[in-house]
Amino acid sequence: MDDKKMIEIINSEGIKNQVELVTFLNSEDDTRQYIVYTKGETQGVNKDIIIYISRIINDDGIIRIQEIEEDTEWVDVQHLLKKIANKID
Repeated sequence: MDDKKMIEIINSEGIKNQVELVTFLNSEDDTRQYIVYTKGETQGVNKDIIIYISRIINDDGIIRIQEIEEDTEWVDVQHLLKKIANKID
């Protein structure tokens, strides 16, 4: 059974991409939201799936995504992902 949820994102150059939605994340204080998605790419000998995580920005009703650039924000996102992983175990 194929439960993939495909969505379209548009990058900063205006190019449309179909990607698979993995999940959404909310920061601990609910001030930031993130999207986790994959383009179906793999890497390494184990063919691990590459995932992407971007911050969701609501810009006057226009939803866009933004790269996470700050190390402290990456630490926060990794903490959110670990919480999800621990629920799965």
